[in-house]
Amino acid sequence: MLFIDNQNITDPARNLALEEYALKNFPIENDYLLFYINGPSIIIGRNQNTAEEINQEYVEQNGIQVVRRLSGGGAVYHDLGNLNFSFITKDDGQSFHNYRKFTEPVVKALHKLGVAAELTGRNDIQVGERKISGNAQFATKGRMFTHGTLLFDSQMEHVASALKVNPEKIKSKGVKSVRSRVANITEFLREPMTIEQFKQYLLESIFEGSDIHRYELSASDWQQVDKLTNERYRNWDWNYGKSPAFNVQHVKRLGTGTFDVRLYVEGGIIRTAAIYGDFFGQGDVREVEEKLIGVRYDRTALAAVSAQIDLPHYFGPITSAEWLELL
Repeated sequence: MLFIDNQNITDPARNLALEEYALKNFPIENDYLLFYINGPSIIIGRNQNTAEEINQEYVEQNGIQVVRRLSGGGAVYHDLGNLNFSFITKDDGQSFHNYRKFTEPVVKALHKLGVAAELTGRNDIQVGERKISGNAQFATKGRMFTHGTLLFDSQMEHVASALKVNPEKIKSKGVKSVRSRVANITEFLREPMTIEQFKQYLLESIFEGSDIHRYELSASDWQQVDKLTNERYRNWDWNYGKSPAFNVQHVKRLGTGTFDVRLYVEGGIIRTAAIYGDFFGQGDVREVEEKLIGVRYDRTALAAVSAQIDLPHYFGPITSAEWLELL
């Protein structure tokens, strides 16, 4: 495994561009580890409706950037007290959805610091009932990354104020607020340390005392990263996009996450479709949206077209019955 040095960049758009560039362009025979710390920002899940996930007024007043990532899952708040890690590996057909494989080195490192961290639920690392890390994955053309946040010493008032959390998510967790669910790692440390010290400790722990070999980015690499930064991660259409007109909306929380399906039905035919949510799937949901357009809005027609769709590929473990009920 090679370590990617991001040169202490704290621009979230540039860091996400670097992660995507590494995934798609670095030599496939190696695995890679990337760390990055972002300035104040909200990182939106690939399938989410940005306008409904953020407190726009608060975001603007506090200079918080909004950037969409490639992976699914929910919106998260980042700042200089939040360390992000990304494992970039081959997609062996068995590792997608296997969060334990990639979070175990992080959990072991935390245990050595006296932090009783455990992987819980589908993708969280918690200490007791409090979340210190969320994780997500993305796969393309035989490669994948598994990345996660580590709340080290983050400004919790921004976590609660900058995000609009779906009440269905809070209800499903059995707690009353975002603030009561999350915690900083500094609360559990036996001895105080800075985030830079924590970053170095985590790096050495993951490499288990072996020499840390680095992938050095060339000037040409950085040119391509900057091109991708501007074309995707600073692009309003990517980060916000437009929510289409709709007259049918169904929101439901299933085992794989929260789904928000919106359809514009005219003359009994689906004219536009949009699918939002914090579910984890490998496929691009736009492909599913396109398959729904032009279909009669009745159960028989929807069942027929749905039978041609590999639902778990796009949405994770979901049954045909659940999907049809959602529509």
